[in-house]
Amino acid sequence: MDDRFNTIAGWVLFAGIVALGSSIVAGEYFHSERPEKMGYPIAGVQEEGEGGAAAAEQPIEVYLAKADPAHGQQVFNKCMACHNADKGGANQMGPNLWGILGAGIAEDRNGFAFSDALKKVGGTWNWDNLSKWLTSPKAFAPGTKMTFAGLSNPQDRADVEAFLNSHSDSPQPLPKAPAAVAPAAAGQAPGAGPNNGPQKAEKEPVLNTAAAEKNPKNVGGPAAPVGPTGKPQ
Repeated sequence: MDDRFNTIAGWVLFAGIVALGSSIVAGEYFHSERPEKMGYPIAGVQEEGEGGAAAAEQPIEVYLAKADPAHGQQVFNKCMACHNADKGGANQMGPNLWGILGAGIAEDRNGFAFSDALKKVGGTWNWDNLSKWLTSPKAFAPGTKMTFAGLSNPQDRADVEAFLNSHSDSPQPLPKAPAAVAPAAAGQAPGAGPNNGPQKAEKEPVLNTAAAEKNPKNVGGPAAPVGPTGKPQ
């Protein structure tokens, strides 16, 4: 009985040693290093921290200078579930937008019921505030009934504004793009401009040369300056 038990125990121990050894050998054979980049790259998706900080958005006038009304009409198609920009068009879930630029904000448009939030804004629709409205209606007029999330692309907003401006009896003149800040001259060191450096006083004091000759060692301090008459001041 004892011999049989020892035999079984020996085989179990041997099987354990073989399994452990196989695991070690397989781990060494199929060992792989951690890849430098985890996962699979997806086209059009930028990794966090890649490419540095996003460029700051410029004033809407910059994008209006190259606005494309035809593309603006394509972007506006996503708004047509609630709006139309046709002359004499009926209000839908949102008001008709014919001649919207230059019109009063929340002014009467064939009896459309504007929200109190938009009525409180006041003023007229211009290039700047219409761009802000298109960016985020909820941020522009908190409490508005408009549920549209907004257009994050500034060029899309400019194109839509150009399209809406063309749908008007009196289109507004496109604003001029702000002048770019002139860069410093190449190779010019800071402070090397025409009006930089030491400045000369308009009336510099004149040294009393006679006193300096009598006191060559400058005993008692520097010679006193003299006025236009030659007398010490």
